Amino acid sequence: MNFFEHQAQARRDSTRLVVLFALAVLGIVVAVNLVVALVAGARPGVMAAASIGTLLVIGLGSLYRMATLRGGGDAVALQQGGVPVAMDATDANARRLLNVVEEVAIASGVPVPRVYVLEHEAGINAFAAGYSPSDAVIAVTRGALDRLNRDELQGVVAHEFSHILNGDMRLNIRLMGVLFGILMLGVVGRKVLVHGGLGSRRTSAGLPILAGAVVAMLIGYVGLFFGRLIKAGVSRSRERLADASAVQFTRQTSGLAGALKKIGGLHDGARMSDAGQAEEVSHMLFSDGVGYAGRTLGRWFATHPDLVERIRALEPGFDADELERLQRQWMVTPPQGLDEDLRLGLAAPTHGPLPPPGSERSLTPPMVVAQVAHPGADDYRRADAIAAGFPEALRRMAAQREGVVPLVLGLLLDGASDIAGLQRTEIAARMGEAVADAVERTHRRHLATLHPALRLPLATLAFPVLRLRPRPELERFMDTVHAMTFADGRVSLFEYCLGRLLTVQVRESLDPSRHARTGRTKPQAVQREIALLLAVVAHAGHAEMARGRHAYLAALHHMLPDAHIAYAPPAAGVTALDGAWDALDRLDPLAKQHLVEAVTLATLHDGRISLAEAELLRTVCGVLHCPLPPTLESV
Repeated sequence: MNFFEHQAQARRDSTRLVVLFALAVLGIVVAVNLVVALVAGARPGVMAAASIGTLLVIGLGSLYRMATLRGGGDAVALQQGGVPVAMDATDANARRLLNVVEEVAIASGVPVPRVYVLEHEAGINAFAAGYSPSDAVIAVTRGALDRLNRDELQGVVAHEFSHILNGDMRLNIRLMGVLFGILMLGVVGRKVLVHGGLGSRRTSAGLPILAGAVVAMLIGYVGLFFGRLIKAGVSRSRERLADASAVQFTRQTSGLAGALKKIGGLHDGARMSDAGQAEEVSHMLFSDGVGYAGRTLGRWFATHPDLVERIRALEPGFDADELERLQRQWMVTPPQGLDEDLRLGLAAPTHGPLPPPGSERSLTPPMVVAQVAHPGADDYRRADAIAAGFPEALRRMAAQREGVVPLVLGLLLDGASDIAGLQRTEIAARMGEAVADAVERTHRRHLATLHPALRLPLATLAFPVLRLRPRPELERFMDTVHAMTFADGRVSLFEYCLGRLLTVQVRESLDPSRHARTGRTKPQAVQREIALLLAVVAHAGHAEMARGRHAYLAALHHMLPDAHIAYAPPAAGVTALDGAWDALDRLDPLAKQHLVEAVTLATLHDGRISLAEAELLRTVCGVLHCPLPPTLESV
């Protein structure tokens, strides 16, 4: 199953979630009516009022929880007690975690997510949360930081990234909102019992309150039963896929298997200390944080496959008795991740050289589609090389609030002095002379000689700090990006790519839930937009008109076999696409797969792709929410 099929499956799972939610609500309404019939008799008016009241409680509960989650991944992490990790953190554990997350993000072709640590959690666990890659966060427990070595931490992070890439996060965060509604009666009953009924329990007036609270709690268990079944049904198969993706990504099984063994061998395992919060996010966690497996009917409610089953999928000959030996060993001497790094030589990744700046590569449309959101060992090696290629001064700027804006704007500063002068004027007019000076200085000292393959990844690295700025500052920043891009009246492919990716990522980070969607549009409904995209891409990849037309027609036939739309590259060039992106992003997942194949055909009808063309292809995929890893090579 590739990325696009995962997305289609996520959409089907969303539909299934609605059906299961409706059945759960029906079950709760029936339970309420049975209680009403026992207490007040089967009077239609009373039962109708009870049904309406129950539906209101459930509906308002779900709406309230969804509203609290509008902030996306950051909201979930903070509600779970997460502490944000500063991008310039110097603590060895935090620095190792940030490096792993950066490498996996670069290899995946997505913005670097914000990183949180659940400081009060001694168990080994983690989760990814958000509506899209632009607002995603990765949260790990203190136990994971302390106990896992670098390979094991890498396996856990790669597992969570697979949830980011395959659309699981969006489904998971909506699941949190929906399920809160069917738990509302139990929540209300418990609150009344603790805060309302107990104070008046010695009076006759307090007895009905107590009785009502107890009944509400009992009925709440009906919601809890259905909620757990729904989470288990949606989550378990996705956890298996995430394990498989993590192994394919990190090119080895020992890291992920080692993390699972430590969960089984350490006293704290994967348990979360706050059972209530763990219950709500149990379907999002790396491993079972609640303890379903040890309970009666645990398999019905388990959001994750059995621990030994997961290890055996990675190491087929694994003996379950090994966990008992590890438990005895680690009871005496618990593992320390950083010490293991030094002993095993895992302190730093290995990497190869970056490709020469003017190099070209060969690839095919099926190869590009296979790579979308499905990074492999070569992508991870390239990510290592990219991460190692950033000058330390630029890394520091990307991690600092005051350095990140000059850094990103510096990437757009033109090498020609006359154009750079116009751009400087635009910066000073919007952001002040001090920022304009900093942009010039950063470009002159560091960016003028930067390897071209590092430019877009550097912006990716800077994004977690950039997105923390207040909305007015971000809007002024984006206005400056637009002005710099159009300062000379011409827009290069790189200027457009960087500006468009920033626009999408900043917009989605400011209002995550608004832009979270899985498209349903069919290609026939957006034929003009598809033709425009293919014409722009074919023209950008082929200097000769005849070759461009040939590439365009081949791509159009692949995407729309029955369409007859003439090749007409727009006079506005690549900027003509600005009005087409929203319509194209609403395509259904499998239609996007064909579109990516068609764009690849249009880009390199001659079978070759330059760095500039690769950046355009990656931008198209990024805007369509089909993240493309950095390695584009034939397979």
